Amino acid sequence: MIKPGATLGILGGGQLGRMFVMAAQSMGYAVTVLDPAPDSPAGRVAERHLCADYLDFMALDELGSTCAGVTTEFENVPADTLRYLSKFCPVSPDADSVAIAQDRIQEKQFLTHNGFALAPYLILDGQHPLTPAIDPTLFPGILKNSRFGYDGKGQVFVESADKLHDALISMNNRCCVLEKKVSLVREISVILARGRDQQIVCFPIAENRHTNGILDVSIVPAGIEEAIAVQAREIARQIAIRLDYVGILCIEFFLLENAQLLINEIAPRPHNSGHFSLDTCITSQFEQQVRVLCGLPLGNASLMRPAVMVNLLGDLWRENCAPDWRLIFNHPVAKLHLYGKQEARPGRKMGHFTVLADTVNEALVLALSIKQALTAEEQSFSFPTLE
Repeated sequence: MIKPGATLGILGGGQLGRMFVMAAQSMGYAVTVLDPAPDSPAGRVAERHLCADYLDFMALDELGSTCAGVTTEFENVPADTLRYLSKFCPVSPDADSVAIAQDRIQEKQFLTHNGFALAPYLILDGQHPLTPAIDPTLFPGILKNSRFGYDGKGQVFVESADKLHDALISMNNRCCVLEKKVSLVREISVILARGRDQQIVCFPIAENRHTNGILDVSIVPAGIEEAIAVQAREIARQIAIRLDYVGILCIEFFLLENAQLLINEIAPRPHNSGHFSLDTCITSQFEQQVRVLCGLPLGNASLMRPAVMVNLLGDLWRENCAPDWRLIFNHPVAKLHLYGKQEARPGRKMGHFTVLADTVNEALVLALSIKQALTAEEQSFSFPTLE
């Protein structure tokens, strides 16, 4: 067990890292962040920021030799980095698990090999001429880069087979996965924690609504039948077990009209759709991440009240002025979280707010009304920079 007072390390300095740092500090730990950005959100609140590349071995030596354990905030940290750090201290998740989840081709091959249900797909290496043998039932489809895609980036909608060649060119002929676009009822996600002792704790299932490929709203608990919820949690558990995964893991699902669940993606880290846990779960996903890394017993992840989480994107910042946060603060059941990012850009996640209520419908109605007010407001005021 890594006891409070020790220093923990995290690879990645974004908002997920920032929330991990805050959770760790509240539990008595110090944190060192390694991130190449000099002004990263996590680096600004951590005890120490190593501003270096993830393959800078001098920095990795420093991180590994001064930290009692290391974790990650995003899946694109090189697996070799995790493997190298494991020589110094416990690392979660491990390199082998991350290597699978950070590459769509490896991820789909792993899931297919283990019998998990996916939407029909085709792996394309981008280098060889297409043949007429491509299954026409894969269209319309989504062409996705095998690596480094998130929030709808690295994806192209492909209406028909004759459009595929141009789509591959737009992807610079990288290795891709073509996925059939399925007709779905809703998207849901299961976030779980799995400890080194193989204990698994699932968070409440979230229903997720996206806009332009970016998560917009998460609703908890999801409006699904209990039998589907049980099935989704069991699939997520089995994936974690087959991966021999240790850490926080998110499984995104498509729910089809026939009540079938298809796996969309695996995220080997805390997830945007789990931010509600900060305000309405006994243990947040970030505290749980600390517990896993430190070998502590996992916390209770029960939902105390229904909640709706809404992302705040840089589009809301007009002429470098933040929205009028009084539109959120005026509601006692609404909670604002800002990430300390200095530059607001369209599509950039700048923060989120969560609304708690006695029922899901009450929370959703209020959350959407606040969202509409923030979007529609004509007057805004300068908001102090977070220091």
